[in-house]
Amino acid sequence: MAIFAIIMYKILRSVLFWFDAEKVHYFSMNALKTLCKVGFFRKILTKTFVPITKPVNQFGLVFANPVGLAAGFDKNAKYLKELGSLGFGCVEIGTVTPLPQAGNDTPRLFRLPKDKALINRMGFNNDGLKIVAARLDAWRKGDGRPSFDKPLAKLIIGGNIGKNKVTPNETAWMDYEKCFLGLFDYVDYFVVNVSSPNTPGLRELQEKESLRKILGHLQQLNRQQSSPKPLLLKIAPDLTTEQINDVIDLALEIKLDGLVASNTTISRENLQTTDAELHAIGAGGLSGKPAKARSTFIVKYICDQTKGQIPVIASGGIFTAADAKEKLDAGACLVQVWTGFIYEGPKIVKLICKGL
Repeated sequence: MAIFAIIMYKILRSVLFWFDAEKVHYFSMNALKTLCKVGFFRKILTKTFVPITKPVNQFGLVFANPVGLAAGFDKNAKYLKELGSLGFGCVEIGTVTPLPQAGNDTPRLFRLPKDKALINRMGFNNDGLKIVAARLDAWRKGDGRPSFDKPLAKLIIGGNIGKNKVTPNETAWMDYEKCFLGLFDYVDYFVVNVSSPNTPGLRELQEKESLRKILGHLQQLNRQQSSPKPLLLKIAPDLTTEQINDVIDLALEIKLDGLVASNTTISRENLQTTDAELHAIGAGGLSGKPAKARSTFIVKYICDQTKGQIPVIASGGIFTAADAKEKLDAGACLVQVWTGFIYEGPKIVKLICKGL
């Protein structure tokens, strides 16, 4: 069954890649959603793609396996049941902002098949805090623990939070506070996103004092809760060593629960895609195979510098079990896929877990 699924996905992918990447994304996920409404088909999907449970205890949570789906794929928490049926150990929703926003102009998602990469400049397009929270609440009450002959473990949900484009950096901390409090009852952990290259000025918030204001405030709010949630920071791969050191110092100072390394890169080095094609695509964050080496370097650097004191979730260029193992050997506690999921298809979680 798995081999048949692999062949079918390769054929399907060759057809889908002829069309606009963002439209194909929603078409594919909505088709999967329709399929999963039929219990028989959802049961087949579960048996085909959900791996043998390989629990990972981290952040006080139990992940069914170490392979998660990075933020940006299910921005609005629309496909949690479907993604759970594909075997992910966790799904990070968002980035969520307090107010709904349309994001940047389309087209804004581009494939680079020769590099097994994507470029996106989505711009935090999402339905906004109120709608996403309501959707998560409904999912928790209905589909959080699906039951079949092969029961699925509880799907861990991460909440990736950001600021609205119109919010000045000086008051960005207020947007993060709203999202933190608004999602607190519905997610298992939080990731603060100040590292997307697609919101003007956002990466300026990665400077140490700006980060201290946001993260220190969130940590203070967190400690006021009866059961605090793990709080992590997602960083850019384009940070200098000095900036990474600042992040490490701050993470230790305010006792962050972990880091996610790393977001998309603005680098265009060593690509097979031509300069003319890149110029036609324009600005955006690059993800996929070209981001793998830098991501691994950052994971290892953080883990070495802190002697493992700061848990790191690795993201960047993970397509195979060997890619995931490289990240885990570098010190990561969990991995997240995104671009690899697009290129490798729904078998990716099972194959990675099988190879670890």
